[in-house]
Amino acid sequence: MNRPPALAETLARGTVVLDGGLSNQLAAAGHDLSDELWSARLLAEAPEAVTAAHLAYFEAGADVAITASYQATFEGFARRGTGREEAAGLLALSVECARTAARRARASRPLWVAASVGPYGAMLADGSEYRGRYGLGVAELERFHRPRMEVLAGSAPDVLALETIPDTDEAQALLRALRGLGVPAWLSYSASGDRTRAGQPLEEAFALAARADEVIAVGVNCCTPQDADHAVALAARVTGKPVVVYPNSGETWDAGARAWTGRSTFSTEQVRGWRASGARLIGGCCRVGPETIASVASVLRAPR
Repeated sequence: MNRPPALAETLARGTVVLDGGLSNQLAAAGHDLSDELWSARLLAEAPEAVTAAHLAYFEAGADVAITASYQATFEGFARRGTGREEAAGLLALSVECARTAARRARASRPLWVAASVGPYGAMLADGSEYRGRYGLGVAELERFHRPRMEVLAGSAPDVLALETIPDTDEAQALLRALRGLGVPAWLSYSASGDRTRAGQPLEEAFALAARADEVIAVGVNCCTPQDADHAVALAARVTGKPVVVYPNSGETWDAGARAWTGRSTFSTEQVRGWRASGARLIGGCCRVGPETIASVASVLRAPR
């Protein structure tokens, strides 16, 4: 399969459809994700299931698959007895699973692979990814992120997805770790209202990426669709870059009951609004499945 055109070039011409939540698609297929490694555990135990989940989104209309490496770290694998060399192989496998799905997809359009780089808090598996402020400095966070980013970049994804970032300190660390890798990235914060989850103004958070040439898009993910409404226009104004947006369904996670409550508030009307405000990569995160991504694709590809 020929490699697709550079994603940055495509964003200059129009919108691209991202996939939805990988974990909910794997869970719908019957896989148990009640583990600290979450979907990353299946890279070792059932990589074909990961490929199948990516394929479901490509066939629903997604142009970009985000890999199962969000929670995949050397430290997290080590707690399960996985050595460094094997862990590096699993990180690389996450990219290959998505690339295999792209080859299998019945699509004549370009398809891209985004290698997920989740926050430090995802490795802790204690919910701190939604709080930030880990007590680590920028240099310590850079040392944590750089090794796996090097492995992922060396696996030839089309872009790195620096995603669900709750904190500007971590964003600074990621931007430093990104330098010299030779792979473009998008930077996507987890937000609440007009602030990061750690409480910093989103305007300041977005501004960090404005001058980073490696960053081809800036935005938010893993927030409510309503929080995304304000953030898209702000990211476009502050950075002048294409905006990436992929919120959750709008349902609420009850940590005590370990269940989702409420109803989905993700609407195609919002998709149109995000595009009008500058969004060029649009999809969904937790609880957004292939059916919703099919609707997003239909909206974005319909004649205006």
